Amino acid sequence: MRFEFLMNLAVDVGDLVSLGAAPAGERRVVAILGGSFEGPALRGEILPGGADWQLARQDGVLELDARYVLKERSGGLIQVLSQGYRHGPPEVLAALARGEEVDPADYFFRTAMRFETGASGLAWLNKTMAFSIAERKARKVLLNANRLL
Repeated sequence: MRFEFLMNLAVDVGDLVSLGAAPAGERRVVAILGGSFEGPALRGEILPGGADWQLARQDGVLELDARYVLKERSGGLIQVLSQGYRHGPPEVLAALARGEEVDPADYFFRTAMRFETGASGLAWLNKTMAFSIAERKARKVLLNANRLL
């Protein structure tokens, strides 16, 4: 299996909204407010209006299901589906929840990404899967996305 760097994303996020305890865990949603992305073949802005639907499981794993739109500098729009896990020691996760700086090596945060676009110049993304290593900041999520070849 081989990977190739695709892009870095800096996703601005809003406040966490808890929907409360559900049978599988705490349901939560975090609004995606905007941001930017850049890579060798892609560059542009992240449009506001997306969201990350989360499930905080009883075993300490946070299931992530983010959907948002990229606007490439050419004007093409790209839907992103990014699903994954974040977990780590309870004290590290508590520090993240308080908005503190935490070394990303101290927790696991990975996503699988798929893309969809109607822009002909970006149609190659419709056949692309990427895997990201991510980092949570107080009001931002940083993702390093690598394309599976």
